[in-house]
Amino acid sequence: MNSLLHPTYFPNITHMAAIAQSDVVTFEMDDNFAKQTYRTRTYIYAANGKLLLNIPVIYTQKNRQKYREVKISNTENWQSLHWKSLLSAYKTSPFFEYYEDDLRPLFETKAEYILDFNLKCFETISECLQLEKTIHKTEEFKHEITNGTDLRALVNPKSAIDFQNKKYTQVFGDKHGFINNLSVLDLLFNEGPNALDYLENQDLSL
Repeated sequence: MNSLLHPTYFPNITHMAAIAQSDVVTFEMDDNFAKQTYRTRTYIYAANGKLLLNIPVIYTQKNRQKYREVKISNTENWQSLHWKSLLSAYKTSPFFEYYEDDLRPLFETKAEYILDFNLKCFETISECLQLEKTIHKTEEFKHEITNGTDLRALVNPKSAIDFQNKKYTQVFGDKHGFINNLSVLDLLFNEGPNALDYLENQDLSL
């Protein structure tokens, strides 16, 4: 499968499973930015249930901007807040300490552009998963593609594409039950080296 997807902030499990099951992965680099998508957000499993982690950006809808041109707003220390949220949610998970040193630098070094930061997050999570994929990047935007599977709709939380992930053990599962399609970080911290096998065996029916 040749898949076309948007780079997102620590992709959700469905997004990451599609990547893991693709022969060729192409990232959309030339689209217009849109708010309230997984470009700037991811969801984790905290003590009180599903928790949104959102990256603030400098953006106005009055003037259309390319995704690659949108800057992160660093007036507030959002990286520190996100890291503290991850610590609080996953410090007791089986594999958090195993990956902690790989992930922490992402929350300690200021990033300027949201697209560049998301690509760096993807590179880091791929290393943690030991996922080896050749990544292509688009050079122009096309509304329709003919040489692959267009999965760009996965960037939208309200997308009609919705898969029920197979259950795995989650830190607060006994308290709130299984929460579907969280950030791949949730899977990684709970399943560790088994995470890639889990992603490769999801029945996405794409």
